[in-house]
Amino acid sequence: MQKINCLVVMVPCYNEEKTIGTLIKLVPKRIQGVGKIKILIINDGSSDGTVEEAKKAGATKVHSHYPNRGLGITFREGIWEALKMGADVVVNIDADLQFNPKDIPALIKPIQEGKAEVATCTRFGKEEFAPKMPFMKKIGNSFFTKTVSIILKQKFTDTQCGFRAYTKEACLRMNLFGKFTYTQEVFLDLVNKGMKIVEVPLKVKGERDGKSRIVKSWYSYGIRSMLIIVRSIRDNYPLKFFGSIGTIVFLSGFLPGAWLFARWVLIGKTSPYQSLILVSATLMILGFLLLILALLADLQDRQRKMMEEIIYNQKKEILEKQAK
Repeated sequence: MQKINCLVVMVPCYNEEKTIGTLIKLVPKRIQGVGKIKILIINDGSSDGTVEEAKKAGATKVHSHYPNRGLGITFREGIWEALKMGADVVVNIDADLQFNPKDIPALIKPIQEGKAEVATCTRFGKEEFAPKMPFMKKIGNSFFTKTVSIILKQKFTDTQCGFRAYTKEACLRMNLFGKFTYTQEVFLDLVNKGMKIVEVPLKVKGERDGKSRIVKSWYSYGIRSMLIIVRSIRDNYPLKFFGSIGTIVFLSGFLPGAWLFARWVLIGKTSPYQSLILVSATLMILGFLLLILALLADLQDRQRKMMEEIIYNQKKEILEKQAK
């Protein structure tokens, strides 16, 4: 079992004064194989007594920004703050008591055993653990989970759950851009970089105790989450993304054009389908240009990976200097 010198429990929160103190007190004081356990509160512009309650309950550090910026930005800030605190493993947990802090030892076990760089809670890994939740939320969870699973060619049961544990290496490799949320983007980013993600079935609540809400409307949440996924696919798989679109467009023009050419060869005329000639030619040219774009995007992707490697080394250098 791998030794974890420092575990940082990171809690992003926005107006969670009613639950933050209880959550902090429930975080285990000792975990087998773990040296220090620190609690980091990332306050996303709360206007209530969240900060005071967190300090009163014994949080190791409270990092605040104003105004409210969204969960995606808050998560990214939290990861960097946790690394600066010396984290070997970062556990992210919501402040609303949906998740039980006493499950942290079970969550980090795959990391301690060297089986994964990321361990994520799944609410649907076991039938008896499945929480009660609105029908539309279940449908949305299922849709996004299946979408991410298909893209990554791996079977997952829950890609929306925020209760996760990350190794220091996964945190350093992570590069996210979504402002609204981060849950699906993490899967697409880290699996693409060769990080192993393991799901851990845990019992959670299906309803919140806190008063903040990320999801104001399921329609809005679905659109914004889908945009994040599409952009992640574009960034991580540019050749497939633009190449697939280009191939579809090219074939949409080539197939009717080929049929029209065969008709001309056999009967000597194209009427009454002359208009298809222009449509077919336009689609083929557009498809060809998209295929060229796919090759250019693939080249840019290589440059992006080189830049990410530079950023990764810079992060390590900053942390090493701070540790001295």
